[in-house]
Amino acid sequence: MSLLELRNVSRDFGGLRATDDVSFHVEEGEIVGLIGPNGAGKTTLFAMASGFLPPSEGQIWFDGRRIDGLDAPAICSVGLARTFQIVRPFGEMTVLENAMIGAFLHEPRRDAAEAAARQVLQRVGLDGREEQIARTLTLAGRKRLEVAKAIATRPRLLLLDEVMAGLNTVETAGMIELVLGLRRDGISVLVIEHNMKAVMQLSDRIVVVHHGRKIAEGEPEQVANDPEVVRSYLGGSAA
Repeated sequence: MSLLELRNVSRDFGGLRATDDVSFHVEEGEIVGLIGPNGAGKTTLFAMASGFLPPSEGQIWFDGRRIDGLDAPAICSVGLARTFQIVRPFGEMTVLENAMIGAFLHEPRRDAAEAAARQVLQRVGLDGREEQIARTLTLAGRKRLEVAKAIATRPRLLLLDEVMAGLNTVETAGMIELVLGLRRDGISVLVIEHNMKAVMQLSDRIVVVHHGRKIAEGEPEQVANDPEVVRSYLGGSAA
């Protein structure tokens, strides 16, 4: 049984079909890349899986339970959390307070939530910055805080939306190591990413969407050499 399964999922916005009959799955312990051009429907798929948007058609299952009728808080509480492409921390709060917001999901007592948040911040490399005001972090720091807020909810599956966008080479390498470390910690990952080198390095499998439809799925090398993927997204010729 897959941890996450999207079954023939579509989403309409008025007369526009943003995603069309998309099916794929994520297994326990996997890192799956979700790639495609801007406007392909990737973030819409994330929004449906995480309860921010209901699908117009199709079903979404998590750990054997149908979740497409649940709202975002309910889906988060069963173990599926997401980050957002545009990182917006609670800017006037401290780094620690931001992480505590996620921790309160399972730790209603303030002291327990604070202890859990401190552990999460250490895990993402933000220890020592607990009292820093969140808006003063660099972009790389805000990206790490976005991950911290999500993993503080104790997810089994984490949806990462372009956590490497805008990062330099060193920062990207650090984020790759962080994501691989999360998998070692037992968190499965579905990641949207335009940095092809990074997504190829991270992913066990890759799903490619274009104009709202899935056009390919497979291991990184297989996808990179798929003629339709090359033509639609990567450009040039298959190796």
